[in-house]
Formats: sequence, structure tokens, C-alpha cells
Amino acid sequence: MCTMSMGAYDEDEHERREQKTATVDADFDAERAEYSGSITYDSGDSTEALLDKFQELQGK
Repeated sequence: MCTMSMGAYDEDEHERREQKTATVDADFDAERAEYSGSITYDSGDSTEALLDKFQELQGK
């Protein structure tokens, strides 16, 4: 009967893990997606109006 102590390892298992970590998985799509369209910004209220709103929210 052969027993392994804590921390002991099987050399076959070690080799299997070495092979598994040594391979590179390149099955994913490495190309970036291209998007087309436009973007618009709504500046909305003036700076003063935004600061007034902020002060109002801080008071609540």
C-alpha cells in the first residue's frame, strides 16, 4: 500500500497541467468591432442653472 502525504503530487498530473497552461487559446475573435453612426451632445441648461439645481438638491 502506498500513500501520498499532503503536498505530494503525481508527476503525470504535473505534466498534464504544464501542457494545459502552455497552450494558447486563440479561438476567440481578436478583431475589434467597427461601429458607424453619429453622436450629438445636448449641453442643456447653462452653468448657472445647473449650479442652482445642484444647490437645490444639496439642500434636500
